[in-house]
Amino acid sequence: MATATAPNPASIGLTRPKTSLSSSLWIPAYSLWRRELVRFYRQKARVVGVIASPLLFWLVLGSGFSKTFQSHGAGSTVAADSSHYLSYFFPGAITMIVLFTAIFSMMSLIQDRNEGFLLSVLASPVSRSAIVLGKVLGGATLAAIQGWVFLVFCPLAGVHTTALGILYAMVAIALTSFSLTALGFIIAWPMDSTQAFHAIINLVLIPLWMGSGALFPVSGASGWLRFLMLLNPLTYGVDALRNGLFPNEATTFSPEMNLIVTLAFCAVVFVGSWAVVNRRSNKPAA
Repeated sequence: MATATAPNPASIGLTRPKTSLSSSLWIPAYSLWRRELVRFYRQKARVVGVIASPLLFWLVLGSGFSKTFQSHGAGSTVAADSSHYLSYFFPGAITMIVLFTAIFSMMSLIQDRNEGFLLSVLASPVSRSAIVLGKVLGGATLAAIQGWVFLVFCPLAGVHTTALGILYAMVAIALTSFSLTALGFIIAWPMDSTQAFHAIINLVLIPLWMGSGALFPVSGASGWLRFLMLLNPLTYGVDALRNGLFPNEATTFSPEMNLIVTLAFCAVVFVGSWAVVNRRSNKPAA
């Protein structure tokens, strides 16, 4: 008597399809990246606010201090033909644009959780790395574009740089955008309310920007504050931006050191973003 044999799953199409790297990582990451861009530019008031607020801050504060801010000595970070605060504060205003855009982009992470979108993404077979990559790249792209657009005000600020200097400044803006967005992701991921997110932002990211050399040079700070500014990784991103906008002037650090520290900061916060997502996702359900 012949024994029945079980059919081969492969012969009837019941095998589990293999998931390639592109379908499990890059395609979902691209979808999340594109979603961030589309949602941002559909909110016209948000686009105007991100540009208008730092622009007004730069004009009002820069004009107010332009008569009293003087730059002396060999370590000046302001171009000799535009030694006033409006010119000095210009890189800080660009960094503020990047910071604001990164903050509002990562605030959408909390909205996605409250609206149920993030839960559906976590329940899907999408890699957690794709979530981090898509959200961070989306916010970083928005922040970098806003910072690049602000470079058109260089002549108004008295900044006369070269094409290579503009390219270097754009690279510095992109790296700073990525690092601040990833840092905002780490802060926003475990939170459930935008109010708590704003409180942490005011406590962490705003002082991080204020102590980065955006408002006053590192060389002019007091001893303890200067030490904290040297430990602040954003200081090197702002100084890298000065390297590009003022290529003929001495800055606090060399261009190579600024890029190395900024790249290291990008790597650390991105790994931190990946770690916080996986730690949260591995928690057992209550």
